[in-house]
Amino acid sequence: MDEDGSKDSHQGLYVDGMVYTSDSQALIDQFQGEMKKKFNMADLGLIRYFLGLEIHQSIGGVFLSQTWYIEDLLRELNMKQYRHADTPMGINEKFLDEDEAKFIDAKVYRSLIGKLLYVVHTRPDICYAVNFLSRFMSRPNVKHLCAAKRVVKYLAGTLKLGLFYPNRSEKCLEGFTDSEWGGSLNNRKSTSGMFFRLCSCAITWGSKKQDVVALS
Repeated sequence: MDEDGSKDSHQGLYVDGMVYTSDSQALIDQFQGEMKKKFNMADLGLIRYFLGLEIHQSIGGVFLSQTWYIEDLLRELNMKQYRHADTPMGINEKFLDEDEAKFIDAKVYRSLIGKLLYVVHTRPDICYAVNFLSRFMSRPNVKHLCAAKRVVKYLAGTLKLGLFYPNRSEKCLEGFTDSEWGGSLNNRKSTSGMFFRLCSCAITWGSKKQDVVALS
């Protein structure tokens, strides 16, 4: 009701997006037809941008990237003019949970790590670095923040990288795993990494500190 007692003429409107795909155009057309019978919807054509992901479709295949998302992150941190880093992390870079470095606002650090974790969806090359830095979100210090910003500097120099999924490739499943030994300075636990691809396309990857301490 309005203040004068009359009924409010405004109506609620719920808007949502939907992504659907198929290798059959007939099935896509059938799905669209069934949906339009029940909902007032519009077909926006081939997907190009969705939740921070850029999708470029061509005859050769599909390319996924997050260039715009990373550029927004650079503007937010005022780091567009910074010198680019050649690697996400320094060689053999190690940190303690607590050292003599000055502690910083944990909310700032957590926000940055959260955004970098989202970039990992299309950038396996920063997976280890971001996973490693996410271990210090409870009490981050200046060293941790500088290391996180180094990842951002690396992304700034590799904006155009992403994942490419060709239309045709050999049907072969490959997996790669590796681990270091006792890399954590806090509890001497090791870190394992894995990467799998199907038909030469990356399908899953990850980096995780092991739950137990390896003796050898």
